[in-house]
Amino acid sequence: MSLFQNKIFVRRLFVKKHIFLLFICLFVLMIGFGITLPVLPYYAERLDTSGQISRETMVLHVSLLTSIYALMQFICAPLWGKWSDRFGRKPLLLLGIGGSAISQILFGMASSLEMLYIVRGIDGLLSSAALPAAKAYVSDITTEHERSQGMAWLGTAVSLGVVAGPAVGGLTSRRDLHFDFSFGHFVISSFSLPFFIAATLMLLMFLIANLWLPESLVRQRTTIQVTQTPLQWQLIGNQLFILLSLTTLGQLGLAIFEGTFALYAQDKLSYTPMKIGIVFMVCGLVMAVFQIIAVNYLSGRLSVMKQIASGFCLMGVGITLLLFARTLFYVVSTVGVFALGMSLIAPNLSALISKRGGQHSGTVLGMQNSAYSLAQVGGPVVGGILFAWQSSAPYLFAGVILFGMGLLLGWKNKAGHVS
Repeated sequence: MSLFQNKIFVRRLFVKKHIFLLFICLFVLMIGFGITLPVLPYYAERLDTSGQISRETMVLHVSLLTSIYALMQFICAPLWGKWSDRFGRKPLLLLGIGGSAISQILFGMASSLEMLYIVRGIDGLLSSAALPAAKAYVSDITTEHERSQGMAWLGTAVSLGVVAGPAVGGLTSRRDLHFDFSFGHFVISSFSLPFFIAATLMLLMFLIANLWLPESLVRQRTTIQVTQTPLQWQLIGNQLFILLSLTTLGQLGLAIFEGTFALYAQDKLSYTPMKIGIVFMVCGLVMAVFQIIAVNYLSGRLSVMKQIASGFCLMGVGITLLLFARTLFYVVSTVGVFALGMSLIAPNLSALISKRGGQHSGTVLGMQNSAYSLAQVGGPVVGGILFAWQSSAPYLFAGVILFGMGLLLGWKNKAGHVS
């Protein structure tokens, strides 16, 4: 093996090792987010100590508790991304993991709806530092050819976290167990266990990342910031605005599903938290597996925009067909089609946005995370309002918009307007 080949081999080992550590960090972080998906409706009901909140009001509370997390991410993610360009990726990653761990502990001990709102907001604020830092880290250590695959691995970590989170939440939250241990304004109950498990895993990954994950931003770049060319904000409108808009729209469809399915399944399908957790598990598992398979197989066979257009069409078809599914098999099948669509969209958009950001990858990926969060704010609120009006309305609304965007992108790509 030549010296040149030896250097390539060593670099690839370096890249794989650190992407794997980032993979585990984001996987554990997203467990904390996923845990709440099947549990939150029941948890909120339990904390309604007065027993006088109507079903419609409780639906709104569940939607707002989901949205406030995303609202804080929407506000803070661009700032964290910019700071990762200035201070480095590792400090921001550790802040996101450690802050979320503390928030999970407080969430598990919340004794009122008001406390849930406060802790959920703090979690969104701190955890939003991790994802743009992790994506920028991958952008630092990969070549342009490798970047889509690196982003796909991070997307897989997020998806697997959303698999494991609902599974942990659904399996460890037992409505038939009734115990409460109160001290001051905090309470530990049967609903606290999944949040404590998530916090323990996060603290463990905090220690591992602190010891074994080096900083990816070279010292010359972190200390000599004056050599960077300023980010040309006018390019956002010309080059990145469409990509960020597509990011928001795809995530909006996913957020509408995530924010309303537990309510829909509880109301229309009479599902237990365990069955709801199974459906979320299938959704995340499909996104996790097919993000890697799709990127590796379709790369060079199908243009990026064709993959994205196909993804929007699949999402629209899947979420619409969900309305006609009654058995668990058909429910998870339609959700699988929906998730397959998202797996084609997310990594390709991240790679394109990172490429167009250049040396300011942390800043533009922070903006992408903010675009995700904007959808996570609006999706549950829009979905909750539509659900309170008519239970099928959120999925019809999302299906029409997603499928329509897929057709529009496909037509424009064929006409040569996008590539």
